[in-house]
Amino acid sequence: MTTPYILTGKRGMTMQTQGGEGFSPGEFKLSKSGFDPNMPGHMNQHSNEMILRQEPRTVREEGCGISLPVDTRLEMGLMLDEHLCALNVALHQYTKHHWLTEGAESFGSLHHILDEHIEVTQKHIDKVGERVARLGVVPTAHPVTQHEISYIKHEAEGRYTMRDYLRNDLEHEIKIQGMLRKTIDRAHQLHDFGTVEVLEEVLLKREDLGYHIWSLLEDDSLVRGMTHLVDGQNDMATNRHLNNKLTQ
Repeated sequence: MTTPYILTGKRGMTMQTQGGEGFSPGEFKLSKSGFDPNMPGHMNQHSNEMILRQEPRTVREEGCGISLPVDTRLEMGLMLDEHLCALNVALHQYTKHHWLTEGAESFGSLHHILDEHIEVTQKHIDKVGERVARLGVVPTAHPVTQHEISYIKHEAEGRYTMRDYLRNDLEHEIKIQGMLRKTIDRAHQLHDFGTVEVLEEVLLKREDLGYHIWSLLEDDSLVRGMTHLVDGQNDMATNRHLNNKLTQ
């Protein structure tokens, strides 16, 4: 059985950068490693019927063919795993919105746009999951566990307006982009340039997806209402926050 290296306080692993600047360990769930009886999906009726080779979110201590220190592989693997979980949550929400498109502007064009977002997200899930595994870490795959670990959460069940759907998707994309940048920065510090290359490619495409949604939500439209007659803005675009509570 592979001996897992589990991140614990007893080993003095504080996950600080050089000088302690530019990275906050609390932003990622680096302490969630190994089996947790309180974590959904970690224990079930199959647990005693299978041969365990490695606990969830732990790293192969003796190596995996990548010449990075075990501490680096664990830290990067755990951070990547959170991105993996977040991308799965985004995929589920995109899929719901794809199913529920309706209306003259949404049923056709938006349906196909969300198709692209779903396809891209599926590719990113595979790319990030592969990197987690190559670093010797066990990626999270149980859907309930993924939602628990993810730094974004799925919207409430139910049918809402198409603009509500797109706003929620855009908030997800903005959060994912910000967290990816933090991991890329940390990977540079740890000289994990393989992870840097993987995530920079993912980030660039997530920025494209965010721009697509932002453009759909813009205040210009081929369908002109009556607001321009009374608001005095003459259909002029203005700078405004999507959500005042959202860090941009």
